[in-house]
Amino acid sequence: MDTSFGCEPLTQLSSFVGRTEELVELAQLLPKVRLLTLTGPAGVGKTRLALEFASQQSRSRRYDVVVVRLSPLGESDAIRRQVLSALDEATGEAEAAGRDQLLVLDDCEHVLEACGSLLTTLLPQRPGLRVLATSRESLRLPGESVFSVAGLPVPDPDAENVLAACHRSEAVTLFIDRARALARDFQLTRTNAPHLSEICTRLDGLPLSIEMAARLIRVFPPAEVRGRLDDQLALLRNGWRLADARHQSLHASLKWGYDLLTPMEQGVLRRLSVLPGGFGPDAAATIAADDPDVAAAMPEILISLEAKSLIEPVGTGSPARFRILESMRRFGHEQLLAAHEDTGAYERLVACLTTLCLPLHAESVVSAGTLASWEEERVNLRHAMQRLATGADERQLLLAGALAAVETGEVTVQPRAADLVARALKSTAPTSVYRSVALAAAASLARRDAHGEMAARRADEAVELERGHGRSPLLGRLLLIRGMIRQARDEPKGARTDVSEALDIGVRLHQDWLTALCRGMIAGHQVRGGELGEAEQEIGRALPVLRRAAPRWLHPVLVTAGSLALEKNDLPAAEAYFTETLRTSAFHRDDTVQAIEGTAVVAARAGQFDRGLRLLGAAERMRIGRRGIRQGDRWWRQRVREARDSAYQALPAARATAWLEAGYALSHQQALALALGDDVSGPKASQPVHPLSRREQDVAALIVEGLTNRQIAARMHVSVRTVETHIRHIRTTLGLRSRAHVAAWSAQQRLEPPAAPPTADSVVLPTVPLRQRVQEPRRAGTPARFPGRGAAHDVRSAASG
Repeated sequence: MDTSFGCEPLTQLSSFVGRTEELVELAQLLPKVRLLTLTGPAGVGKTRLALEFASQQSRSRRYDVVVVRLSPLGESDAIRRQVLSALDEATGEAEAAGRDQLLVLDDCEHVLEACGSLLTTLLPQRPGLRVLATSRESLRLPGESVFSVAGLPVPDPDAENVLAACHRSEAVTLFIDRARALARDFQLTRTNAPHLSEICTRLDGLPLSIEMAARLIRVFPPAEVRGRLDDQLALLRNGWRLADARHQSLHASLKWGYDLLTPMEQGVLRRLSVLPGGFGPDAAATIAADDPDVAAAMPEILISLEAKSLIEPVGTGSPARFRILESMRRFGHEQLLAAHEDTGAYERLVACLTTLCLPLHAESVVSAGTLASWEEERVNLRHAMQRLATGADERQLLLAGALAAVETGEVTVQPRAADLVARALKSTAPTSVYRSVALAAAASLARRDAHGEMAARRADEAVELERGHGRSPLLGRLLLIRGMIRQARDEPKGARTDVSEALDIGVRLHQDWLTALCRGMIAGHQVRGGELGEAEQEIGRALPVLRRAAPRWLHPVLVTAGSLALEKNDLPAAEAYFTETLRTSAFHRDDTVQAIEGTAVVAARAGQFDRGLRLLGAAERMRIGRRGIRQGDRWWRQRVREARDSAYQALPAARATAWLEAGYALSHQQALALALGDDVSGPKASQPVHPLSRREQDVAALIVEGLTNRQIAARMHVSVRTVETHIRHIRTTLGLRSRAHVAAWSAQQRLEPPAAPPTADSVVLPTVPLRQRVQEPRRAGTPARFPGRGAAHDVRSAASG
């Protein structure tokens, strides 16, 4: 039986998307409990999930379902009368059929006391009754089981194939479903996939927000919707016409929950809105320090806000860390501005982050733990920098330096920190106390991005400015940085002078990490100069210190130790040092690439030419595909070139080139696996037979492009019926249930769609296979050339850098 009071019927007019796992879990949980409460933030879809689940239970005839919506009700007596009336009306039929009753109480958060009082009496009196409640916080009753409802899964931000990630995302699926209700020809394509991914991610996968955003597609393309999300509270005001007032807009939905908070909780939520990157209890107390009572009660307030689905835990580590959903954070920030509390909140934020970043100014080498804390606060650092950007506050120099330290060693280079550092240097006074920190950051970022002249100039400025403060730990680090820059610019004499001075500062000030790093770099100079015995002594003194206390800075010294072993022709030791570098997380990408090249040199000298060439190809791709990986010095380039040439002398040129190509095609993880000893198939490996025919592969690839059956038929010059037959065969062969599953599978396989038929205005050029474009060397030492990012690249020069 479907009895509905004050609520839409169980059969809904719009489709229900996703939540398959949640429905299964609820079905397993309900028979074990009497009271089950769905909790979650505003707009997460608690009501819709509850109604869908209740509808399933009704159709299966396990329960007679009674639905009572509580949002229009506020008085305890009215709630009691409504619930009892609904239950009594349905009781007779339920008893006649021998079924239990399932009472759905929707929107309990504003009448928790009334619900608690009613259910405490009702459940013992009616043993055949089970209750499914929806609320932004639990009822906190004996026997209650709480089921937390989260946003729909959003695409993986680190996925290599954004289109495939979007096909797997329930949030994107909901967006497309609702967009097609207004724009029937709307499709997910390679072009709009990044925009849809970001839209759903920035909306935290919340169905209410996603539905509102999808309805904008009739007017705005996905790229423009994405661009307007900075003002999402004003943008998303197009709820269903007959929905509750609080579901008419995102702003109204958030205000409903905000108004239910105590004044103290509202104040904390407003202040926490200045922390878009999350926060721990200590940071929350600091930001709320203008009210001593609030700061003292912060643990209890955070617990309450989490229980009310306004903040959520992030990770499982210690100390605890939380985040506010982006929509609620923006609402809280709006309230912060209205209360004129923003100036004080931001001042406390900047002061807190400045204290966190002080080691960058006071210490010669920043610990891995401190770097990790900066990484955790990266979004907050950038947010604070944006606040400071309009003024000349010198603290932005320090914050920008911390951001640069985090971003310097990243695999995926984003020039945000470089822009922030440049802006901070431009807007602050030349005498600012943190200026040398920012100059060093600018030098390191320029070195990362292979801007040698800029790196050298900034490093010189930083060193000269800091010399005025005496032989400080910071001066030691600045000299070490300049020594690295000079080494990369093939200035070994100046580099060694800088590192020797940095070593002297480290010894005098008892800076063990700085001393060890300097010894490791001096050992590199000694290896290049043929002073192998002296280099071995320096490495022997540096490695134990770094292994024990500073593993994050260990990797360049390990690479140097591997290079020394190569010079001594101790191949097992060399490979051990290079693989140790790869098995741990290198801070700078150069160390990873040079370690892979080192294993390639070891392989070539051991006669494993196929493995060596694949590793060289993989290193070449890393250098080309990731801006900022430097070439290395002349000495190292010569060793890499010799390894490559020896392989070309030992193998037929075509075969050697094929192995080089195979390495170039490896992903980052495959290259690491090969360097660490796991075999990766090369050009001679037998390829498995593809499960689909060539025609079926073309159809599957065009489905990924978002084409309809008629459009696919036109592209392939076949009938629509033929296309339908191909799709049916594809689904049968692969065991896939829907067109969306076919699209997701095809995107993962990276199937290439057939070329569009030429038009009168186009000229179709023949496609030349990659192997034919590779120029085979005419003699040993002549570089092979193969394409990368639209142009041929010199393997010999790029393999060395």
